Amino acid sequence: MTNNPLANHKICYVRPVMARDVRDEIERESEDLSDAFSDDSILYALHGEDGARIALMSDREIAFAAARQHEMTPLSVH
Repeated sequence: MTNNPLANHKICYVRPVMARDVRDEIERESEDLSDAFSDDSILYALHGEDGARIALMSDREIAFAAARQHEMTPLSVH
């Protein structure tokens, strides 16, 4: 039996990003969201183990909860 909490889960990374830095992605995802965030808003990017962005979230706690819900172990990256 292992005591390693990461043993059965994929690791993912949660990183804060400025909305202005991902504005194009927000607008591609939905026209309804294009005005939802000011350029100075902080969003949270969820990245897979390979570094590929999986999702953008408006709240850090939601990003961590979403990762756990999908059986991933979230780690904070600054």
